[in-house]
Amino acid sequence: MQLTAQNELLIWAVILGIGFPLLQIILLEVIHNLKRRGSSVTGTLRFIQNLVLPALAILLFMQYVWQLKNDSNPVKLVATLFWICAIYATLSTINGIIFADRGEKSLGAKVPKLFRDLSQAVLISAGSALVLSFVWKIDLAGLAAALGVGSIVLGLALQDTLGSIFAGIALLFERPFKEGDWLQIGEVEGKVVDINWRGIRILTEEQHEIVIPHTIVSQEIVRNYSRPLIQHEDEIELRFSYEHPPNFVKQVLKATALSTPGVLTDPEPIVQTADYEESGILYKLVIQISEFGDRGDIRDELRTRLWYAAKRYNLKIPVPVREIYQSDKPTHQEQATTKFNEGIQSVPALVRMEGDSLADLAKGSMLHNFAAGEKIIREGDRINALHVIVAGKASVTVTDKKGKEQEVYILSRGEFFGEMALFTGELASITVTALEDMEVILIYSEVAYMMIERQPTLAREIGQIMELRRKAISVAKQGVVAK
Repeated sequence: MQLTAQNELLIWAVILGIGFPLLQIILLEVIHNLKRRGSSVTGTLRFIQNLVLPALAILLFMQYVWQLKNDSNPVKLVATLFWICAIYATLSTINGIIFADRGEKSLGAKVPKLFRDLSQAVLISAGSALVLSFVWKIDLAGLAAALGVGSIVLGLALQDTLGSIFAGIALLFERPFKEGDWLQIGEVEGKVVDINWRGIRILTEEQHEIVIPHTIVSQEIVRNYSRPLIQHEDEIELRFSYEHPPNFVKQVLKATALSTPGVLTDPEPIVQTADYEESGILYKLVIQISEFGDRGDIRDELRTRLWYAAKRYNLKIPVPVREIYQSDKPTHQEQATTKFNEGIQSVPALVRMEGDSLADLAKGSMLHNFAAGEKIIREGDRINALHVIVAGKASVTVTDKKGKEQEVYILSRGEFFGEMALFTGELASITVTALEDMEVILIYSEVAYMMIERQPTLAREIGQIMELRRKAISVAKQGVVAK
C-alpha cells in the first residue's frame, strides 16, 4: 500500500514537472499564431497561461504531492483563486468568440459593450458565490439576507453612480450614438472615443478629453452629426457688392467650392441669394463634406480659395470700414499697371517689345492671383489666354496611359504656359497646379496673336519651347518619368 502511494506521488510529480511546462509551451504557440491573425481571444489565453494554469498546478501539487487535506485553508484559498479565474477565463473566451467584431452587422456591433461587461460581471459574481458555497461551505441564503440589508445602505450611498450605470444601459440599448460619432451634448462638442460604466469620453477639436456622466447625457439634448448620414452639410455666408450680377457670383462661388479638396461633388454645392443688405448682397454657400471632423480644415481651405477667386474676378467684398484716400497715394489702376510692367520685365521675350506693343499688351491682359494647391489649368480645358508667371511656382502634370498622374516639369517666375492649347486650338493636354501662392498675367488670344505678328522672333522662341514640352509630355504619358 505504501509502494502504491509512493508511485502515485511520483506519477503526480512527473505530470506536474513535465505536463505543466509542456502545456505552457503549447499555449504560447497558440497565442503567437492567433496574435498574427488578429484574434480577439489572445488576451484571455494569456490570462489562462499566466494565472489559471499556475493556480491549477499549485492546487494539484498541494493536494496530490504535499497531500494536504481539501478542507485546509491553503487548499481552499488556492481552489477559490483557481475557480474564480477559470470562470472569468471561460466567460471571456465565450465573449471573444461570440461577440467578435466582424463589421457593423456582426453580433459584437449590435450588442452594446457596456451590456456585455455588466452581464459578465453579474455571471462572475454568481460564479464566485457558488465557489464560496462549495469550497468554503458558506450558506448563500444567509449571505443573501445579510447582503440585502447592506445593499440598501450601499445603494443609497452610490445612488448617483448606480443611476449613471442604469442611464447608460438605457442609452446603449437605444443606441442613439456609438464610438466614433461626432456629438454635441449641451455646450460640449467632440468625437466619442469610449463608452464605459460611468459615462462617455469625448475628444474635442482642441484635443481635450471630457467625461460626461450618463445621467447628464440622458437629460441633455444630444445632437449627432454622424447620423443618419456620415456626410455633413456646412454653410458659409459671404457678401459681395451690388455691382456684380448675382448669377455670375453664384458661378464663381460654386466653381471654387467644387475645386476645394474635401468638398463633395454629389450632391453639388448650392449657392443662394440670402438677403439684400445695406452693405451688399448676402450669399449663402451650402457644401457637403464627408465627415464632420474635417469641417474646420475644409472651411479654412475654402475661405482661402474664395479670396483668391474674388481677386481674380474683381469681386468686391464690402467691409464696414471708413477709408481715407490721399491724393499722393497710387490708385488701384496705377498699382495694377506697375505690377503688370514688373511681370513683363521678368519675361525676356517680352522685354524686347516696342512701347506701342507693350501698351496694347497691357490693355488685353489681366493679373490673376492663385492660392497654393489650386488648379490653374485642367487637362481637357479650352484655353483662350497665354499664362505668364509673375510670382510663385507651378507643377505641370499629365495623366499617363495607366491613369496615374505624372509630373512633367516645374514652372517658375518669368515662364509661361497654355501656349500649345492656345495656338493649336486643341484642348489642354496638361494640368497646371500652383505649388505656392502665384500671380499670373493672362494675355488673351487676340493680343497674343498680335504680339506674334509684330515680333516674328517671339513666334520662333515659343515654337521651340512648345516642341521641347511636347516631347516631355509624350514621354510622361507613356508612364516614364523624364530625367
